[in-house]
Amino acid sequence: MLKAELRKKYMQKRKALSDDEAFLLSERVFENFINYFKPVSGDKVHIFIPIFRFKEIDTRLFINYFFSRNIRVFVPKIVDTKLISVEIFEDTVFEINQWNISEPVSNEDSKVSFFNYVITPLLYCDHKGNRVGYGKGFYDGFFENISKESKKIGVNYFNPDENIDDVWENDIPLDYLVTPTEVLSFFSNGLE
Repeated sequence: MLKAELRKKYMQKRKALSDDEAFLLSERVFENFINYFKPVSGDKVHIFIPIFRFKEIDTRLFINYFFSRNIRVFVPKIVDTKLISVEIFEDTVFEINQWNISEPVSNEDSKVSFFNYVITPLLYCDHKGNRVGYGKGFYDGFFENISKESKKIGVNYFNPDENIDDVWENDIPLDYLVTPTEVLSFFSNGLE
């Protein structure tokens, strides 16, 4: 199926979830992430702030957990059409940008290139780790500029059930997908 079709299909599936269903599924995704990856104090995690009108996974669960365990937290911010990584703290001040998305006031790029985990928003991910986002390409550009050792992890309410037919050569696949029911690894060589 083409990305545009998958984007439309999975936006509709998300919209069909009640707020309570979305939160319960987010809790399961969070629990599966913690149980599988077992992040520890000092780890660095790049994670998105949820866009609730798009019913994204509620990553506040992750962020609160990370803060309570002294895990460093970085979030995306779009500056001059580029996604940068801003380190946040419990007292970080946020603002709403022109797309009605919450982001830190600071424009200071952390310039960190290695993250233990990069938790990535998406609408759909296939069995090979190819993702469908919102079509802007911000994360592909970001992935190009971080360490290859950083684990790229998608989080989604839905498991893969169809292939993406229009994968482009610049698309960078995920390493893992975490859903409410499982964690999938996309390492074709069996090594992690």
